[in-house]
Amino acid sequence: MTDNWALSLSHVLRHEGGYADHPSDPGGITNLGVTKSAWEAHVGHPVADMRALTVADVGPFYKRRYWDKLRCDDLPAGLDYAVFDLGVNSGVGRAARILQQVSGAEVDGMIGKATLRHCAGRSLVDPLCDARMRFLRQLPTFGVFGKGWTNRVADVRARAKQMEAE
Repeated sequence: MTDNWALSLSHVLRHEGGYADHPSDPGGITNLGVTKSAWEAHVGHPVADMRALTVADVGPFYKRRYWDKLRCDDLPAGLDYAVFDLGVNSGVGRAARILQQVSGAEVDGMIGKATLRHCAGRSLVDPLCDARMRFLRQLPTFGVFGKGWTNRVADVRARAKQMEAE
Protein backbone atom coordinates (compact mmCIF):
# COMPACT_ATOMS: atom_id res chain seq x y z
CA MET A 1 0.00 0.00 0.00
CA THR A 2 1.33 3.42 -0.95
CA ASP A 3 0.71 7.05 -0.09
CA ASN A 4 1.98 8.67 -3.26
CA TRP A 5 -1.18 10.49 -4.29
CA ALA A 6 0.01 14.10 -3.87
CA LEU A 7 3.43 13.46 -5.40
CA SER A 8 1.92 11.54 -8.30
CA LEU A 9 -0.63 14.27 -8.99
CA SER A 10 2.11 16.91 -9.07
CA HIS A 11 4.08 14.83 -11.60
CA VAL A 12 1.01 14.28 -13.79
CA LEU A 13 0.05 17.95 -13.75
CA ARG A 14 3.57 18.97 -14.77
CA HIS A 15 3.11 16.86 -17.92
CA GLU A 16 -0.46 17.92 -18.56
CA GLY A 17 0.36 21.63 -18.51
CA GLY A 18 -2.16 24.45 -18.68
CA TYR A 19 -4.83 25.53 -21.11
CA ALA A 20 -4.68 23.99 -24.59
CA ASP A 21 -6.88 23.70 -27.65
CA HIS A 22 -4.71 21.83 -30.17
CA PRO A 23 -6.53 21.10 -33.44
CA SER A 24 -5.08 17.56 -33.61
CA ASP A 25 -6.07 16.65 -30.05
CA PRO A 26 -9.27 14.59 -30.15
CA GLY A 27 -9.98 15.71 -26.56
CA GLY A 28 -10.49 19.31 -27.67
CA ILE A 29 -10.17 22.11 -25.12
CA THR A 30 -8.26 21.08 -22.00
CA ASN A 31 -6.82 22.73 -18.94
CA LEU A 32 -4.54 20.98 -16.48
CA GLY A 33 -5.15 17.86 -18.59
CA VAL A 34 -8.92 17.87 -18.06
CA THR A 35 -11.07 18.01 -21.17
CA LYS A 36 -13.99 20.41 -21.29
CA SER A 37 -16.48 17.57 -21.77
CA ALA A 38 -15.07 15.57 -18.84
CA TRP A 39 -15.07 18.63 -16.59
CA GLU A 40 -18.66 19.52 -17.51
CA ALA A 41 -19.73 15.94 -16.77
CA HIS A 42 -17.89 16.13 -13.44
CA VAL A 43 -19.48 19.41 -12.32
CA GLY A 44 -22.86 18.69 -13.92
CA HIS A 45 -23.23 21.86 -15.98
CA PRO A 46 -21.69 23.72 -18.93
CA VAL A 47 -18.49 25.64 -18.20
CA ALA A 48 -17.85 28.93 -19.97
CA ASP A 49 -14.18 29.40 -19.05
CA MET A 50 -11.93 26.35 -18.86
CA ARG A 51 -8.98 28.70 -18.28
CA ALA A 52 -10.27 29.33 -14.74
CA LEU A 53 -9.57 25.77 -13.50
CA THR A 54 -7.04 25.48 -10.69
CA VAL A 55 -5.03 22.60 -9.26
CA ALA A 56 -7.34 22.68 -6.23
CA ASP A 57 -10.31 22.25 -8.58
CA VAL A 58 -8.94 19.31 -10.55
CA GLY A 59 -7.30 17.36 -7.71
CA PRO A 60 -10.53 15.68 -6.56
CA PHE A 61 -11.45 14.98 -10.20
CA TYR A 62 -8.17 13.12 -10.79
CA LYS A 63 -8.38 11.32 -7.45
CA ARG A 64 -11.85 9.92 -8.04
CA ARG A 65 -11.76 9.30 -11.79
CA TYR A 66 -8.24 7.93 -12.09
CA TRP A 67 -6.30 7.24 -8.89
CA ASP A 68 -9.15 5.53 -7.05
CA LYS A 69 -10.58 3.70 -10.09
CA LEU A 70 -7.13 2.27 -10.82
CA ARG A 71 -6.68 1.31 -7.14
CA CYS A 72 -3.36 3.11 -7.05
CA ASP A 73 -3.32 3.18 -3.23
CA ASP A 74 -3.11 -0.63 -3.40
CA LEU A 75 -0.30 -0.81 -5.96
CA PRO A 76 3.42 -0.91 -5.16
CA ALA A 77 5.23 2.42 -4.91
CA GLY A 78 6.27 3.73 -8.30
CA LEU A 79 3.90 1.46 -10.14
CA ASP A 80 1.05 3.49 -8.61
CA TYR A 81 2.32 6.65 -10.30
CA ALA A 82 3.12 4.92 -13.62
CA VAL A 83 -0.38 3.39 -13.81
CA PHE A 84 -2.02 6.69 -12.79
CA ASP A 85 -0.16 8.65 -15.46
CA LEU A 86 -1.00 6.01 -18.07
CA GLY A 87 -4.67 6.22 -17.09
CA VAL A 88 -4.72 10.00 -17.37
CA ASN A 89 -2.99 9.95 -20.75
CA SER A 90 -4.70 6.94 -22.35
CA GLY A 91 -7.77 6.07 -20.28
CA VAL A 92 -8.53 4.06 -17.17
CA GLY A 93 -9.60 0.92 -19.03
CA ARG A 94 -6.49 0.85 -21.18
CA ALA A 95 -4.27 1.45 -18.13
CA ALA A 96 -5.92 -1.46 -16.32
CA ARG A 97 -5.58 -3.77 -19.34
CA ILE A 98 -1.90 -2.90 -19.89
CA LEU A 99 -1.17 -3.44 -16.19
CA GLN A 100 -2.93 -6.79 -16.34
CA GLN A 101 -1.03 -7.82 -19.47
CA VAL A 102 2.39 -7.02 -18.02
CA SER A 103 1.58 -8.58 -14.63
CA GLY A 104 0.20 -11.82 -16.06
CA ALA A 105 -3.26 -11.25 -14.56
CA GLU A 106 -6.45 -11.99 -16.46
CA VAL A 107 -7.12 -9.06 -18.77
CA ASP A 108 -10.60 -7.78 -18.02
CA GLY A 109 -9.96 -4.05 -17.66
CA MET A 110 -10.88 -3.95 -13.98
CA ILE A 111 -8.24 -3.91 -11.27
CA GLY A 112 -9.35 -6.25 -8.52
CA LYS A 113 -7.78 -8.51 -5.94
CA ALA A 114 -6.35 -10.92 -8.51
CA THR A 115 -4.60 -8.14 -10.42
CA LEU A 116 -3.24 -6.68 -7.19
CA ARG A 117 -1.86 -10.12 -6.21
CA HIS A 118 -0.07 -10.35 -9.57
CA CYS A 119 1.50 -6.93 -8.95
CA ALA A 120 2.55 -7.41 -5.33
CA GLY A 121 6.27 -7.51 -4.70
CA ARG A 122 7.17 -7.15 -8.38
CA SER A 123 8.95 -4.46 -10.33
CA LEU A 124 6.62 -3.78 -13.26
CA VAL A 125 7.49 -0.18 -14.11
CA ASP A 126 9.73 -1.06 -17.07
CA PRO A 127 7.35 -3.56 -18.71
CA LEU A 128 4.42 -1.18 -18.16
CA CYS A 129 6.27 1.75 -19.76
CA ASP A 130 7.45 -0.47 -22.64
CA ALA A 131 3.87 -1.63 -23.32
CA ARG A 132 2.65 1.95 -23.07
CA MET A 133 5.14 3.06 -25.72
CA ARG A 134 4.10 0.20 -28.03
CA PHE A 135 0.51 1.38 -27.73
CA LEU A 136 1.35 5.05 -28.30
CA ARG A 137 3.52 4.35 -31.36
CA GLN A 138 0.59 2.79 -33.20
CA LEU A 139 -1.73 5.78 -32.72
CA PRO A 140 -2.44 7.91 -35.81
CA THR A 141 -1.53 11.07 -33.87
CA PHE A 142 1.93 9.79 -32.91
CA GLY A 143 3.47 11.92 -35.67
CA VAL A 144 2.06 15.03 -33.99
CA PHE A 145 2.40 14.15 -30.30
CA GLY A 146 4.96 11.33 -30.35
CA LYS A 147 7.99 13.31 -29.21
CA GLY A 148 6.11 14.68 -26.21
CA TRP A 149 4.65 11.28 -25.35
CA THR A 150 8.06 9.63 -25.61
CA ASN A 151 9.59 12.25 -23.32
CA ARG A 152 6.67 11.90 -20.90
CA VAL A 153 6.98 8.11 -20.67
CA ALA A 154 10.76 8.38 -20.18
CA ASP A 155 10.20 10.84 -17.33
CA VAL A 156 7.44 8.69 -15.81
CA ARG A 157 9.72 5.65 -15.98
CA ALA A 158 12.59 7.45 -14.24
CA ARG A 159 10.42 8.97 -11.51
CA ALA A 160 8.46 5.76 -10.93
CA LYS A 161 11.67 3.75 -10.57
CA GLN A 162 12.96 6.34 -8.10
CA MET A 163 9.72 6.06 -6.10
CA GLU A 164 9.98 2.27 -6.27
CA ALA A 165 13.51 2.37 -4.84
CA GLU A 166 12.69 4.66 -1.90
